[in-house]
Order: sequence, then C-alpha cells, then structure tokens
Amino acid sequence: MSTIEIRDLHKSFGSLEVLRGIDFHVEPGEVVCVIGPSGSGKSTLLRCVNLLEEPTSGSVSVGGVELTDPECDIDAVRRGIGMVFQQFNLFPHLTALGNVTIAQRKVLRRPRAEAEKIARENLDRVGLADKIEAYPAQLSGGQQQRVAIARALALGPKVMLFDEPTSALDPELVGDVLAVMRKLALDGMTMLVVTHEMSFAREVADRVVFMDGGVVVEDGPPSQVITAPQHERTRTFLSRVLDPAAAGLEESDDR
Repeated sequence: MSTIEIRDLHKSFGSLEVLRGIDFHVEPGEVVCVIGPSGSGKSTLLRCVNLLEEPTSGSVSVGGVELTDPECDIDAVRRGIGMVFQQFNLFPHLTALGNVTIAQRKVLRRPRAEAEKIARENLDRVGLADKIEAYPAQLSGGQQQRVAIARALALGPKVMLFDEPTSALDPELVGDVLAVMRKLALDGMTMLVVTHEMSFAREVADRVVFMDGGVVVEDGPPSQVITAPQHERTRTFLSRVLDPAAAGLEESDDR
C-alpha cells in the first residue's frame, strides 16, 4: 500500500485551474522530489496532501486513509504528517526547546517531561543540541529551519512534506538543512519534497517528478528525469536551471 496515493486530483482557485488531473503515489520509505517552474502547481499539490488546500475534485489518501472522505478525521491523519514550509513559522518568544515541545503538549497531550525529552532528542538529531535554549532571533535561518524540522519530527510522523525548505535561506546556509534531509532519507523516512535544489534531487531522490502547467509531465528515477529526460518541456526547464559546465550537478540561481 502506498503511503501517499493521489487520484485524478484537480484544484482551482476561482477560474484558475492550478492542478489538472494529477495521479501520483509515494511508497513507504521513498523519497520523491517534485521539480518544475514557478506556478506549475508543485506547492499546491503538497498542500493538498494534508488538506491545507481542499481539492476541487479527486482523492488523496495517506497511510490508507482517504483525506477527501467527508467522514475522515483530518486532525488525526495530520498527526502522522510532518510539514516543513519555506518560512520557519517559529514562535519568537519560545526557545528552540519550547518550539519543539509545544506542539507535542498541545496536539499529542504529552506530559512536559516526556515532550522535552523527545524535543532534546530531535534537536540533537538535526545538529542543534547546543542551541536548545536559544531563541529564534539568536539563530541563523538555517538553524531556524532545522528547529522547524525537529518540531515536525517530534510528533513522530509517518511521512514528511517539505515545501521548498531552503528557498528562504542564504546560499551558505542551505547545506546544513540538506544534510539533515539526507540523513532522514538514509533513516528510511518517507519524504515528498518540492525543491529547486537539483543536486539534492539527483543524489537523494528515489524518484523525481517534473510538473508543468498543473500536470505531471515526467516521473521516474533521477537518472532518467534529470540526466536523460524524455520530454522536450523537461529538457527545456533543465537547460535553464542546470549548469552545463558542471555536467548537471550544480544549479544556477534560476527560480
């Protein structure tokens, strides 16, 4: 059974049809990277997976539970879905420890001592054991994003969704966040990642999905989609974002 199963997904905002019949799946333990130009529907797709955006039609299932069923307890399903956004969305008045603890206590009703123990473990997991008492304003953007990842992991998700997690970071801070995501992949976490980091997609993804115009244009292993794309639209996109001098391993600043 797929961890994520999407069938004939459509999403419109007024007269604008952003997703136009998406069929898509993510298997347990799989890392799937979604790439494509701005406005192609990537982030909308991700937000439909946990119903931050309600689909216009079609179905979305996570862990065998259909979220689009009117009888679905969406809050219960969301507890198994970790979400990391472009912006870090940390509480400025709470320390790193407090930010990772609060959702556990409010959502999962864990006792303080247990929540803090799990928070410390996950801050250590993302390389921030020495920053537990720091406030967001005392942390770099990359460190704040790692706190956000620790916060999501502390809830024990079955799947992690990443929506352009490095796009708001200065270039020199991107590597630390991607290193955490690489480790999660090695640990077997099921991950759906919207990204413009082509080197990460090439090295870490089991599958790469190229979207354009609200549809899936190409879906396959990185060796196919990035190295030897089958569709002209994919080739055109990659020719703009990859540096030919680096043999497709480095990305230019084209977003």
